[in-house]
Amino acid sequence: MENMNHVRSTFDATANGYDAQRRKLIPCFDDYYGTAVSLAEAGAAKPRILDLGAGTGLLSSMLLAKHPEAQLTLIDLSDNMLAVAKERFAGQPDIDYVCRDYTSYMEEEAFDLIVSSLSIHHLSDEGKQAVYRNAYANLKPGGIFINADQVLGRTPFIDALYKDDWKRKIEASGLTRAELDAAYERTKIDRMSGLDEQLAWLAQAGFSDAGCVYQSFNFVVMYGRKQEEGSRSE
Repeated sequence: MENMNHVRSTFDATANGYDAQRRKLIPCFDDYYGTAVSLAEAGAAKPRILDLGAGTGLLSSMLLAKHPEAQLTLIDLSDNMLAVAKERFAGQPDIDYVCRDYTSYMEEEAFDLIVSSLSIHHLSDEGKQAVYRNAYANLKPGGIFINADQVLGRTPFIDALYKDDWKRKIEASGLTRAELDAAYERTKIDRMSGLDEQLAWLAQAGFSDAGCVYQSFNFVVMYGRKQEEGSRSE
């Protein structure tokens, strides 16, 4: 089961302090999330948005600020993470919470936007490909998929550069030793794949214009678009 029980227990245990540490654990936080939100254009006044591995709803909250009439669906393995999201969005209508493995999630009514942040890298290569195929199937024609995630370096040397840079930056971030040790422990559940492979998987799933729009070391924002019916990608 993709080691999902380990992933669930890890994030259940860290839910309460998760958001407070994000800026320190993601050195490029503003550009990273800002790019994902900037790409999240929707042709509908009340777009339907699906957040895969939504966690505490951090990315969803940014999207809601951009699309205040949006109908959000947050799906995550961790009850504790979703409990924090429910507190964040208390009193906010049009938000559904789904606690389950999203790798096979399908919905009858299609979405305008499907997003994910720092979640899909916990899946195997096969799991990632399944998520990309399902995301394509769950989108309306013209819909957009955005994955803000972490990737392997193209070579072992480059990957080591990524990891060393991240370690230097978070060690200087002001996090406590216990918080740093917990962050390093969480990397043990990472199953990162290369960027080139994932862009190829997005294209194989059917996405047009699959590309990497932002990269800072191993932090990337990937993009894919589902063509309008009858249209052709340039």
